[in-house]
Amino acid sequence: MNIGSFSEVKKNSGMLHIQPSTEDLKAFSDLAILVPKAAANAQRRAINKTLGWLRTHIARAVGRQEKIAVKAVRQRLRSYPVDGGAMRGKLWFGINPLEASRAGRARQTKAGVSVAGRRYQGAFYKKVYGNQADIWIRTASKHFDKTDYPDSEITSRKGPSSGWIAENTDRYPLAKAKISLDAVRPHFEEWTRKADAELLKKLKQEMNFELQKYLKGTRRV
Repeated sequence: MNIGSFSEVKKNSGMLHIQPSTEDLKAFSDLAILVPKAAANAQRRAINKTLGWLRTHIARAVGRQEKIAVKAVRQRLRSYPVDGGAMRGKLWFGINPLEASRAGRARQTKAGVSVAGRRYQGAFYKKVYGNQADIWIRTASKHFDKTDYPDSEITSRKGPSSGWIAENTDRYPLAKAKISLDAVRPHFEEWTRKADAELLKKLKQEMNFELQKYLKGTRRV
């Protein structure tokens, strides 16, 4: 039995499964019997449009709540539209800590780094690994606070991306500033309910569109 949309939340990600329930589809059973291909097309379009709607609204809501640039949140959202027989769309959301430098425009000051209303005292904005600059702090700094640097483990000196950087011929352990997204976890059920309501709305629109096409065709016969 099709239970409708539902969500799964794991340690570092969440997945929203978008699909109409058997209950909702009963209202459109006549059209499905008459023109099953048209009904399937309407269902597929409704699910895919709902995925786009949900991705936009989640990005805005999380960006506003966590004071993060919407663009950065959207990069954590990945849509899997309906393609083929299975009438279920998916929206993946990576909820592991986000690099603070992605939250907005980072500004280096004498006291540290500020970005999107956050201040990282004693930190510096610099390319350490890869091609993009990030916000770093020496773990020996008196300003180092683990709550501002979640999921930034200080590892051994082995390897090119160990979390260390050579300065003045010595090596200093560093931590990268990140923003926890744990606060979004309780919202997955709410997003699922909203997606269900939006899916039913779009399903009615798409089914009606297919019905009107069908009726036009029968008038010409």
